Amino acid sequence: MRPAHLLLAVLVAAVWGVNFTVIEIGLGHFPPLLFSALRFLVAALPAVFLVGRPKVAWKWIVAVGLVLGVAKFGLLFVGMDAGMPAGLSSLVVQIQSVFTAGIAFAFLGERPTPVRLLGMAVALAGIGVAAADEGASGPLGAFVLVIAAAVCWGASNVLTRKASPPDALNFMVWVSTVPVLPLLALSLLTEGPSRDLAALRALDWQGAGTVVYVAWVTTVFGFGAWGWLLHRHPASTVAPFSLLVPVFGMTSAAAFLNEPVSGLRWCAAALLVTGVALTSLPPRSPTHPPRPTERQISEAMDGARLT
Repeated sequence: MRPAHLLLAVLVAAVWGVNFTVIEIGLGHFPPLLFSALRFLVAALPAVFLVGRPKVAWKWIVAVGLVLGVAKFGLLFVGMDAGMPAGLSSLVVQIQSVFTAGIAFAFLGERPTPVRLLGMAVALAGIGVAAADEGASGPLGAFVLVIAAAVCWGASNVLTRKASPPDALNFMVWVSTVPVLPLLALSLLTEGPSRDLAALRALDWQGAGTVVYVAWVTTVFGFGAWGWLLHRHPASTVAPFSLLVPVFGMTSAAAFLNEPVSGLRWCAAALLVTGVALTSLPPRSPTHPPRPTERQISEAMDGARLT
């Protein structure tokens, strides 16, 4: 990989990692479900008019939009609003790779290799350590909501593999159109019209900036650059850079939100990153890897899809 491409891969991981800190700041301006709805609305517009028509069947766009956009991000934003720290959230959601492997085995018959099974066990041990740390210092219910978000993320990854979109950015932009109305409806029902209107009336530059960051920088730039790299390098070369996401997530949260990072949390991070790395290893590494297939590209996107 050229130095410029290497720097771009690190930049995308940094953008996705810092995204959790930006979400935490945004939750100080918006109710969680409204914030998530605004994120997808701004990600879809005006990009939906620039990426062309959908390149997969609408059933896949709707399915991924509901599971990823409504369920995964709804749970993640609500969990973080309930007290789950940004840095820890960026780490814990990486367990989605374990759920992806398990769901793929159950529904697609993709039998995990012994190395991947070992990686799943190591990653689950990391979640256990993180749960022990959070249970001693924070709300365990919020931790469970983020784990549930990771389960939904794994399910959406399997749906995306079935869809096999030929253009990842086109697919994610169209997926972003689906969650807007369901999330707005859920926000009105659970958060209330008065709270939503108060947040919109109090909108300032910081609040607007968080929406722009999570929508355009994280989604449009992040996935555009990631897809560009995947079309120029083997998926096995690009995918490991997603392991830097929790590193940037935890360090940015410590730097900008003054989140403490305990020894147990560092231990959990080491176990989770190691486990996810083992889970993400390809079955074999050919000497001269061919151009990645659409399925390989889709699998490489699993590591940090729409963080």
